[in-house]
Parts: sequence; structure tokens; C-alpha cells
Amino acid sequence: MFGLFSRSKSLIDSSLLKGAVDNHSHILPGLDDGVKEREDSLQILDFLAEQGVSEVWFTPHVMEDVPNTTEGLRAAFDTFCAGYDGPLRLHLAAEYMLDNLFRERLKNKDFLLHGEDRVLVETSVVAPPLDLEEMLSELMSAGFRPLLAHPERYAYMRPGDYARFHEKGILFQLNLPSLVGTYGPEAAARAEDLLKRGWYCMAGSDCHRQRRIRQQYSAPVLKKKTLAALAPIMQGL
Repeated sequence: MFGLFSRSKSLIDSSLLKGAVDNHSHILPGLDDGVKEREDSLQILDFLAEQGVSEVWFTPHVMEDVPNTTEGLRAAFDTFCAGYDGPLRLHLAAEYMLDNLFRERLKNKDFLLHGEDRVLVETSVVAPPLDLEEMLSELMSAGFRPLLAHPERYAYMRPGDYARFHEKGILFQLNLPSLVGTYGPEAAARAEDLLKRGWYCMAGSDCHRQRRIRQQYSAPVLKKKTLAALAPIMQGL
């Protein structure tokens, strides 16, 4: 057992966080089920900066149960940034649930983009919406590129689904905690497989709590082959 762990590393020990971009987080406080207090947000950002992370994307939820508006999120982001004097470059996007509210946003092209044309989207981890592929196709027809958050967590997806989405040009974003078993062994196995295939384009913490991210990034369970496959996507697009 000792030999097994001696050959493994944590994300912190791997040096892969140096210069990395965290492409998915719920650190912007008081907007969803993520961080609630500004002080906690600042402490998480300090932790990430200490590990060498260079940029962080705030991606609050937008869904029927959490109907954040574009204007409200921008105002919250501007207020937060006005009082932040740390070294990280901060960006604002959102994580859109593929539900009825999403259809309204799509009709009006009302999105906070993750980069030039990417829209970070998610579904329930248990079951997809009945019109999942239709919504993704409509999003692409409107000139946007779907960026599917943590596809390894979707228990309903099969290898053929991932292959079909990848061939269509739908981008995949890895949750780093998936690799350390945060969401269970099946999600970890799917993450390893997608990583091996080179189908992820970026990674993120999906951070909701300070204590959790410290535990996840300190877990010494990542093998050399996993770290080698992970390296090309740590800077994002």
C-alpha cells in the first residue's frame, strides 16, 4: 500500500496548478449553492493563488430554481472585483442548466460567454432533458459553442454519447475533483477515459466550499499517466 501511494501525487504536489486556469467555480459569493460569504471567497482565491493558479472563472448557476440574470451577475462581479487586490485574473461567465429558462435565454441570446463564443451548460447528473440534443443543436445554430460541464458526472451517458457529442464539436470541461473520487468511482473512471482520449479541452474546480477544495487538491491519488494526460488542458483554451 505504501508503494502505491508513493507513486501517486496530489494536484498540489504535481505542479500542474502553476499557471493553471480554473474554468469553473462557484466562488462569487451569495448567488447560488456555492460560497456564501465574501471572506470565504477571498480565502479560496488566496489558496488558489498560493498553488500558482493564474486565472479563475466565476460561473454561477443559472436555472429555473436559481434564476440569476445577466445584469445581476455582472453587477455582483463588478462589486467583488472592486474590492479584490489579489494576483489572480478574474473572469465572469455562468453555468446554464438546460431547462425551460435556458430556452428563454437562447431565444434572446442572453448569455455570459466563457470566452469568445462558448456557453457553459449542464444537465441533471441522473437524467437528461428529453430534448438535450435539440437544445445543443439550436445553441450551435445560434452561433455559440456548447461547453459541457463535467460530462463524466452524467450517469446516463454512454461511450457512444460522448463520441457523438465530441464529433459534433461540443466541448468537454473536466471537474478536477472527479479524478480524486469526489463523485464516486464511476465518475472517476469516465473522467480517466475521456482524459485518455484527449476529449477534454479545459478543467475546473467546480469549487463550492473552501474545505472541500483543499481536501481535493491535497489528495495524493493521481497516477503519473493521469497527470501527464491532464497537463495539456490545465491552461484551458
